[in-house]
Amino acid sequence: MTKKLYKSNTDKMLCGVLGGLAEYLKVDSTLIRILYAALCVFSAGFPGLVLYIICAIVIPPAPFDVEQ
Repeated sequence: MTKKLYKSNTDKMLCGVLGGLAEYLKVDSTLIRILYAALCVFSAGFPGLVLYIICAIVIPPAPFDVEQ
């Protein structure tokens, strides 16, 4: 079975994008959120908000019968 990226149903602050990424990478979601916030703040060319909105629209929510 192939691994797929989904938005998280349980580990979410806004839409579940970063929680889903953390589940996909099998790392702590706090680490992903801190890294993402640092990239948004300290990188002038990083379009963080636009990228998050696009991901929130494009990435599907996780089905409830999928084990992650």
